[in-house]
Amino acid sequence: MTATLPHPWLPAVLAAATAGVLVTGLAVPPAHADGSGTTRPLGTIARTAGHARYTPGPCPRTADPVPALEGARCGTLTVPENRSRPGGRRITLGVAIVPAVTRRASDPIVWFAGGPGDDAVSEAQLAVNGGLNRDRDVVFMSQRGTYSADPALTCPNIDEFNARSVGLVYGAPSTGRLHVRATRACRDRLARLGADLPAYDTGESAADYADLRAALGLRWWNVFGISYGTDLALTYMRRYPQGVRSVGIDGVLPPSLAGASLTWSAARQGFDGLFRACAEQPACARRYPDLQGTFERLVRQLEARPLTTTVTVPDRPSPVKVVLDGGVLVNWLTSATHVAAEVPRSIDALAHGDPTRIAEQWAGGKLSPQAVGRLAHGLANGVFCREWTPYETEADVIRAGRRAFPSFPRSVLANAPQLPFLHTDCRSWNVPPAPPSIRSVTRSSIPTLVMSAGFDAQTGASNGAYAARTLSRSTVVTVPYVAHVAFAESPCAQSITVSFFRSPTAPDRSCLATVRPPRFEIAP
Repeated sequence: MTATLPHPWLPAVLAAATAGVLVTGLAVPPAHADGSGTTRPLGTIARTAGHARYTPGPCPRTADPVPALEGARCGTLTVPENRSRPGGRRITLGVAIVPAVTRRASDPIVWFAGGPGDDAVSEAQLAVNGGLNRDRDVVFMSQRGTYSADPALTCPNIDEFNARSVGLVYGAPSTGRLHVRATRACRDRLARLGADLPAYDTGESAADYADLRAALGLRWWNVFGISYGTDLALTYMRRYPQGVRSVGIDGVLPPSLAGASLTWSAARQGFDGLFRACAEQPACARRYPDLQGTFERLVRQLEARPLTTTVTVPDRPSPVKVVLDGGVLVNWLTSATHVAAEVPRSIDALAHGDPTRIAEQWAGGKLSPQAVGRLAHGLANGVFCREWTPYETEADVIRAGRRAFPSFPRSVLANAPQLPFLHTDCRSWNVPPAPPSIRSVTRSSIPTLVMSAGFDAQTGASNGAYAARTLSRSTVVTVPYVAHVAFAESPCAQSITVSFFRSPTAPDRSCLATVRPPRFEIAP
């Protein structure tokens, strides 16, 4: 998740299975025949499937240069914006297919990006850097509304408000009013552009991928989803299981649990994993005793008396005002688990009156040029407001927070990590709820790798075990000492994923025995 659940932009590595044979024993036919018996590279044939049309063409735009796309085969998928009105407006989704280094299998991997609202095509370099295309072609398609789609439902005004908000008290009612005003301005602008906002959700995105498989002429493919992309993957495999050889999900967000309440449990798990790792490392335990107690005390103190400081941020000519309160500290740590080695020292510095390290990290993320104009808030709010908030109340969020962090004040608990003012935002977004079936549990016998991370404060490791209960051929893995989306930063997670896609019922997990905790920074 990201609007929401920011993850580091990941390297990737997946891999292959034995060429020509599925786990089920069915022969894999040539996937890219053009009808004349001639095999052509995937993505080079124009084809219509139902109401969808794939057309080869230039590679989609990306926010930054992506060298991996230089050799890609690209095009667009055109689909109805709203499938209940197939004769209505049509939208275009960018497609890029990065060829395998050495193709040993004809069933490619399709990448489901997170967010909701992240752009899959822009992540191709991360996948290639991790070796994802070692044995198979990898397919990237922009989810509807994202950066390389047309229309792109980005809202820079929200990103710019998030940047300005570093100088505001995080959970103050006045901040909330400004937050909702930015959300409403985004909605009004997208509506004026003609966007059918209720059509931007997980159900429609899942149907887009089903159309893509058909339009590419693929009998089989494999799915790999990260963060919110796991919600999409679980929905996809429930609704469109045909032709799915295997599924990998990493940083699991089960549709039946998704919502603001869940983020409190995730934060507790990720924080506890990091605090425990420090306590088990003698030097860290001696220098930073009772790290958990110190952190929770700081949350209470800063919520009662916010601290204002100024810091220098890259690309900003002048010092930036930063307000640190309890809500900021919770949200900072939710993301800071990605730089776990620095966390104990940063908390200790704040406890001793020096907020600089935490303030610089908090402001640096919000004020980065990469934080503006890239996330598809139109899709993110469609998911939140159609699929999440109709199925939980604001009181549910507070109760979940109190279970996870009973010492936190109510003003902190009212805004779940990563999702401030979510329910009031959704009232202003004003879209109808999705049918309750969107939150159904996925039951499937498709071989599935269910991967979680020990320091994941954004989706929580317990979600993996929950999802796997109804996936009869699942392999559950928790990679210790890494944060949300293990595949992004763990060579072991990458190795396991490679092994899974080669042999979906018997991946090699032996590297887990070699994973070591971070060496925590020890202040003088």
